[in-house]
Amino acid sequence: MTAVSIKNPPATGLRVLLLENIHPDAVAAFEAVGAEVVSVTGALDEDELIEQAAGVHVLGIRSKTNVTERALAELPDLLAIGAFCIGTNQIDVAAAQARGVAVFNAPFSNTRSVVELALAEIIAMTRRLTEKDRGMHEGIWDKSATGLHEVRGRKLGIVGYGNIGTQLSVLAENLGMQVLFYDTADRLPLGTAKPVTSLESLLSQVDVVTLHVDGRRGNADFFGDEQFALMKPGSLFLNLSRGFVVDQEALRRRLESGHLAGAAIDVFPEEPKARGDKFVSPLQGMPNVILTPHIGGSTEEAQQDIGRFVAGKLRDYTLFGSTALSINFPQLATPEAEGTRLVHIHRNTPGVLAAINSVLAEEKVNIDGQTLGTRGEVGYVITDIGARPTEQVLNALRKLPDTIRVRELQLS
Repeated sequence: MTAVSIKNPPATGLRVLLLENIHPDAVAAFEAVGAEVVSVTGALDEDELIEQAAGVHVLGIRSKTNVTERALAELPDLLAIGAFCIGTNQIDVAAAQARGVAVFNAPFSNTRSVVELALAEIIAMTRRLTEKDRGMHEGIWDKSATGLHEVRGRKLGIVGYGNIGTQLSVLAENLGMQVLFYDTADRLPLGTAKPVTSLESLLSQVDVVTLHVDGRRGNADFFGDEQFALMKPGSLFLNLSRGFVVDQEALRRRLESGHLAGAAIDVFPEEPKARGDKFVSPLQGMPNVILTPHIGGSTEEAQQDIGRFVAGKLRDYTLFGSTALSINFPQLATPEAEGTRLVHIHRNTPGVLAAINSVLAEEKVNIDGQTLGTRGEVGYVITDIGARPTEQVLNALRKLPDTIRVRELQLS
């Protein structure tokens, strides 16, 4: 692999591209440090991304723009990518790591918004609110309790007990629901929630199944006809995780047969790129199905918080070298310092730190402070020095065999 070595531009030279209608607070955070910011409302395909992100140092996306290995290869100036959402499966994270591009996301900022939507949909389906609402708009007065239930006392099955699943668990219990959960990892139950050792066991016991799994490739087609068949007759199904984990044709068949009483779906295998684009799903037109356009995390509060959070991480990385909460770099919180900071990103092989220090010693560069971290295939060294290095020093660091990228940051 050819080493990539780009001197980090000063704050006034930082170029930022934000896609998919990222919150204005993110724009303000970058502009506050003198960055040039371009915002695009919709998503971009691979060719469009390569064209519009040429010369960009920081890229911000949400869930619909895919950052591929090819795009990364065509964008050598790129320093960091921010996913202004929870998921990062739309980014080739390994390829970004190999090219010295840090990736950040927002793992916590919109969990409450997703949880509130899930609860609202559980209540709406249990009380058949959408069907009653439709009847009223059509002039039909149907004041009947048939098929309407309280959520209190009903069993909720949560598949995926991470940040969203755990918070949903707590709030559902506050409504009087009994919570069971299944996760492939060992998770500490909150409240009186009970772990279940297999997905099959969970599905046969609960009245409501809600998916909150991540976007790893292994979860593709995770939930299909076999799983729907194991659910209790008359139960409800929700998916607010990833569209590709559910067989929607199988779900439709189970709804049409009456085996399932209702479903609420917020994510889809194929989603339109921009607001107003045509949407097609086999679940359209079914009276017992709630369809929403991937709005689980789309509240004004969540988007504002995500905008501030991710922009802050990207700013701290590009200006100070901090990798705290990066998903593909060693997580180093940088100390306060003055002068020059050298950032050396390299393949994680023995002896690199010694080689860096040997270069600095030969060039008589005094080290004020140094921090090292490794993660998988990549190593990350921060070296604070008092004076600006010569081009000879930088070139020597770039020529080290395992160098991926060298950055020079001016802290004062």
